[in-house]
Amino acid sequence: MSNFNAKITINAKEKTKAIFDAIYIDNKFYPENPTKTEMKLNKEISILIESDQLPHLRANLNSTLRLIQASYNTIESVKI
Repeated sequence: MSNFNAKITINAKEKTKAIFDAIYIDNKFYPENPTKTEMKLNKEISILIESDQLPHLRANLNSTLRLIQASYNTIESVKI
């Protein structure tokens, strides 16, 4: 069982699915990730990050939040 966890919930209205697709693929192709990261999409994005080590949790959380922000900013700049 993990000692540390963080849950993130994002609702970006009509951009939510596009953001999920952008960040999910990054998580899917990172098998050596030292944290357990689960992502789900319903009406909003739910991300649960678990780790036995706090620095790993913090690093994954920071990376995930930066990817979400970059995805949102990119979508906004294109104005689809």
